Amino acid sequence: MSHRKLGRASAPRKALFRSLLSALFTHDRIETTETRAKELRKFADKVVTLAKAGDLSSRRRAIVMVGDKKAVHKVFEEASTKFASRNSGYTRIYKLNPRRGDAAPMALIELVKDDAQASKPETETKSE
Repeated sequence: MSHRKLGRASAPRKALFRSLLSALFTHDRIETTETRAKELRKFADKVVTLAKAGDLSSRRRAIVMVGDKKAVHKVFEEASTKFASRNSGYTRIYKLNPRRGDAAPMALIELVKDDAQASKPETETKSE
């Protein structure tokens, strides 16, 4: 599997992605550089797939990837309802304006909201 090195050795890179994953699952969206967001998407989708499985082994593997038990618990609680209709594509990336200090391309990465829940209130109001 090819991956971006982001100018870091393997241990600092893993620590960076652990903190980004923890922040993403805690806050549901984070603002970071475009390359970090694109690389983070791979890890986030893997953790959500583990959360959909929901067994103890998957939870332990997710804790190793994320490093924050509270964030993993939140994902495991929400994944079965939030992403039930999806097989992949659990994150969305929006490009933002460049960062002011160094003009680095910025992006907003967020967890996708469930389309079925978003359309339910609309169908209920139409039927009334």
